[in-house]
Amino acid sequence: MYRIGFSIERVSGEIVAPPSKSFMQRLVAGALLADGESLIMNPSLSDDGLSSLRIAEAMGADVSEHPDGVVIKGGSGFRTGRIECGESGLAIRLFSAIAALREEEVTITGSGTLTDRPMDMVENALRAFGAEVNSNKGYLPVVIRGPLTGGVATVDGSMSSQQISGLLFALPVLPVKSILRVDSPSSRPYIDITLDILKEFGVEVVNNNYVEFVIEGGQRFKPVVSSVEGDWSGAAFFLVMGAVGGSVTVRGLNPESVQGDRAILDALREAGAEVVWESNDAVRVARRDLVPFKFDISGTPDLAPPLILLASACRGKSVLYGTGRLKIKESDRGSNLRDNFGLFNVEIETFDDHIEITGGTAYRDFTGVVSSFSDHRMAMAMAGASLLTTTPVIVDNIACIDKSYPAFTKHFKMAGGTVFSGDGS
Repeated sequence: MYRIGFSIERVSGEIVAPPSKSFMQRLVAGALLADGESLIMNPSLSDDGLSSLRIAEAMGADVSEHPDGVVIKGGSGFRTGRIECGESGLAIRLFSAIAALREEEVTITGSGTLTDRPMDMVENALRAFGAEVNSNKGYLPVVIRGPLTGGVATVDGSMSSQQISGLLFALPVLPVKSILRVDSPSSRPYIDITLDILKEFGVEVVNNNYVEFVIEGGQRFKPVVSSVEGDWSGAAFFLVMGAVGGSVTVRGLNPESVQGDRAILDALREAGAEVVWESNDAVRVARRDLVPFKFDISGTPDLAPPLILLASACRGKSVLYGTGRLKIKESDRGSNLRDNFGLFNVEIETFDDHIEITGGTAYRDFTGVVSSFSDHRMAMAMAGASLLTTTPVIVDNIACIDKSYPAFTKHFKMAGGTVFSGDGS
C-alpha cells in the first residue's frame, strides 16, 4: 500500500493553482468534435485529463504534444470498440454521449472506484434521445449503439449534471433541432462551464433557467486555441489551509470564473479568514479568529472535504447543507469524512441533507494510518488535517490524488509542509 506522511505546523508561501480537469475534459471533447486542429494550453495532465486524451484518440482524434500544450485534430471514426475511461465519472458521461452519435457499437468501461458508481443516469439520458444502451445491471460496462435521434426528451438532473453536459456536446451536431428538458437540475456551475466552452467552439445553446435547453441541429464545432483555467476545486485545499494555519497565496485563479468552487472564498470570509486579492489572478488567505459558519454545497459538492477541514478549526458548530449527493462521489464522502476527522476528535454528524461539524475542541493526535478510501479529495483533506495535530498524518493509497492534482505533494512542501514515505522505507 502506497502511503505518505504529511506534517505541517504553519502554512506559508505561494503556489500556482493546478489546471482544471473539468475544463480540460470539456475542451478535449470539443476538440474531438471539431473540424481541424485545436490547441489546448496549460493542459491538465492529471489522471482524468490524460484519460480524456486517450479516449479522444480511441474515438478517432489525433493527439500530439506542442510546446504550449497539446494539439488535437478532430476525428470521426472509432479506432477500437472498447473505450476505457479510467476512474473519471465526467469522462464516461461526457464521451458516452459523443460515442452515441455513431452507428457502431462501442463498450464504455472504467476502473477503480468508477466500477462501483451507478450508470443508470447515462443509460436513461442516452435512451431518451434514441440510443440503444445496455449495462451490467446499472453498472459498468455500458454498451452503446447510436445514432442519437435528437428531438424532445426529459432527463433527470437531480444527482449529477454530467450527463446533461454530455448531451449538450452531442446534440448540436445532429441534423435536427433538439430540446433537452431537465428535472431537478443540480450542479449548475458545471453546466455553465459546459456552455462557456461550447460557445468557444462556436456552438450555440439556449438555456432556459437550466430546466430546458434548446439546441439547433446541424452545428459545427470550430477548432480553438484555448487555455485551461486554474482549478478552484484543487486550490480550495490550500486556501483553507492558509485560513487554518498561517497564510498562503494561490496564483493562476480567475476571479470571474464560472467554476462554482470559487465560492470557497465566501465560506472563508464567513468563517472569519482574511481574503485578499493581491493581483488579478492571485488571492491570499490568512488565519484570523475562526468562527462557525453555515454553507450550502448543493451546487458545489466537491467543496465538502476542504470545508469540513475548515469547520474542524472553527470553535463551535458549523453546518454544510445540500450534502445528499456526497454518497455517489468517489467514496461515500459524508460518512468517510466523519469517520476520518473523528480520529482527531472532531465531532461530525451526518444527515440526509446536511452535515454538522463541531470543531475547535482539543484535537487528538492519531498515530495510525488514515484511509483515503481511494478518493483524491479525501486524501488531500487528510493531508491538510495534519494542521490539527502535533504528529504527522499518514494517508494510504495516496496515488489517488493524481486523479485531479498530481502536483499536490510538491505544493504541500512549497506551502511549508513536510512529506515523507509512510511505508516504513
